[in-house]
Amino acid sequence: MESLAVLDQYRLNFNAEGLHVLNISLAIIMFGVSLDIKWSNFLTILDRPKSFIVGIVSQFFLLPAFTFLLVSLIKPTESVALGMILVASCPGGNISNFISSLAKANIELSISLTAVSTVITVFMTPLNFALWGGMYVAQSNLLHPIQIDFWQMFQTVVLILAIPLVLGFSFSRIKPRWALKVKKPIRILSLVIFAGFIGVALANNFGLFIKYIHLIFLLVLLHNGLALLVGYSISRSFKLPFKDQKTVTIETGIQNSGLALVLIFNPQIFPADLQIGGMAFIAAWWGIWHMISGFSVAYIWNKIEKKSIF
Repeated sequence: MESLAVLDQYRLNFNAEGLHVLNISLAIIMFGVSLDIKWSNFLTILDRPKSFIVGIVSQFFLLPAFTFLLVSLIKPTESVALGMILVASCPGGNISNFISSLAKANIELSISLTAVSTVITVFMTPLNFALWGGMYVAQSNLLHPIQIDFWQMFQTVVLILAIPLVLGFSFSRIKPRWALKVKKPIRILSLVIFAGFIGVALANNFGLFIKYIHLIFLLVLLHNGLALLVGYSISRSFKLPFKDQKTVTIETGIQNSGLALVLIFNPQIFPADLQIGGMAFIAAWWGIWHMISGFSVAYIWNKIEKKSIF
């Protein structure tokens, strides 16, 4: 894994303006997602508390823990390991609900998990990263370990996720008709902005990705495969309905790597002089790969169900 160290010599072409665009796009996405959240989604938890609890445990407890075991076993460079731990500490990605619908999973459970995980991630993302990342840094014995600032990370997550969530939920309650009208345009706008940002960011760093993708491709493939396996295994172990198994698998395997990038490029959390190119490479490729794996899993499940019908 020594060759991974070369990634830390590079800092992705991602300036302050780009960071503002990413922050805004994530906030708009979360505002749009929150327009779909209703009190009935939270009541769904009472109807199927077992599936909900399994989903939360899988995403916020098992995935970070298994990620720590994975990086301790394969021993990548410190920044790559911390990038994997940070991604595992983030909530479900903004396309998890869409992929759940394609997979014919339990949409109500997916939305409920998205809603609650977004609320608790304000605490759980900084906590998990500080806990597992801190343990990895402590055992790495490097001369200049990365310092993990819990409170700066907490403030960033509140700003990007929690505030838009509260605003969107409140808006849909106060102005339900307006919320219904703007929901689709906001969703389209946010996805266009986010996709445009990813496209520009990839174009600006295309040379670096082509040159070094071979170093992180298998790592992200292995890590994402582990995430999907964790979600599927625990939901199957607890004998959840198959629809719920699919939902928990998707929610665990689709991570908000956009949030990870926001945190990585926040100079108050990770100063610009730190060599953390490995973290950025991991989070950036995760953002692309988990869409490929998510759509693939949905396609496979649909194929299997069609065959079982006939």
